[in-house]
Amino acid sequence: MIKVIASDMDGTLLGLDHKVAPRTLEAIHMAQEQGIRFMIATGRNFRSAMEELEELDLECDYLVGSGAEVRNPQREVVLQTPIPIEVCEELYRQLIKFPVSIIFSTDDFDYRIGTEEEIEESIVEQIHLFHLDLEPEKIRHSELYERICKATRRISDFAELKEGKAPIYKVFIFTEDIPLLKRIQSVLGENNKVAVASSFITNLEITDVHAQKGPMLKRYIESLGYTMDEVMVFGDSMNDYSMLSMDFKATVAMENAEPEIKEVAKYVTKSNEAYGVAYAIEELLKHYKETKEACLKKTALLF
Repeated sequence: MIKVIASDMDGTLLGLDHKVAPRTLEAIHMAQEQGIRFMIATGRNFRSAMEELEELDLECDYLVGSGAEVRNPQREVVLQTPIPIEVCEELYRQLIKFPVSIIFSTDDFDYRIGTEEEIEESIVEQIHLFHLDLEPEKIRHSELYERICKATRRISDFAELKEGKAPIYKVFIFTEDIPLLKRIQSVLGENNKVAVASSFITNLEITDVHAQKGPMLKRYIESLGYTMDEVMVFGDSMNDYSMLSMDFKATVAMENAEPEIKEVAKYVTKSNEAYGVAYAIEELLKHYKETKEACLKKTALLF
C-alpha cells in the first residue's frame, strides 16, 4: 500500500504558470487525509520552492537542491549533502572555459560571479530560457525578475565564495547552445565526485554524487520507517531519473516527460497541464476505496 508520495515540481506538480492547480492541491489533501505522507522533490533550493508553495495550505516534507537538502514538515533541515568547496572550485575552473552562466546555489541564495551588468544580463537570459511566456522586452519589469534579483548575491571572484563558507548544494549552468551543454556534460561525467542531470534541455545541474533525488528519498523515507514498496514518485525530466529508475512501488512519468523518463517509469500519467499528478492520486485513492469496500462485503458475508 502506498504510504508516501513524492513529486517533482516544474513540469510535474506545477503547470505552465508555475503554480499548483486547485485540483492538484485538493488531491494531495485527500491523500493526506488517508494517512499518506506527501513530499516535494525538486531541483530548486528551499527558498525558490517556497516562492511557489508558501501561500498554499500544504504541510509536507521537502527534498530540495535535487537531493542536497531534506527538510521535515516543520521546515527543519534533517539531511544535508553539499558539494565540498574544493570540488566546487575544481568545477568552476572547468566551467569558466565555456561561455555559460554559472550559479552556485545554497539553501537560501544563488551566488553569481561577475559585474552588476553581467549578473543582470545573466538573469535576463535565465528568465528568457525558462519562462517563454514572458515577452523579452518585459522581463526586466517583471515580478519574476525582481524575485530572482532578491535571491541573488553577486560576488567578484571564487575566493569570495570560499570565504563566505555557505554550503553549496548545486552548481547550475545554462545556455541555449544545446550541443555545448552536451560537451560540458561529457567533460563533467569524468568526475566521479559529482552527479550531473538536467531539469530542462537548456541547463545542467551539478550536485555531490550522493545528492540525487532517488537515493536521498530512499534514505529519508527509510529513516522514518517506510519501505520502498510504500512509495509513489512523480517526475518529468532527467534530474528525476535517479528517482524514477529506482524500484519504488509506483514510479510515474508525466505525459510531457522526456522519453528516457517514460522508458524507466512503471507508469505514465497525464501531462502537467492536464493535472497528471492529481489524476494519478485520484485513481490511487479510488482503487483503495473500491478494494476496502470489496473487503467489507466479503466480511459481511461471513455473518
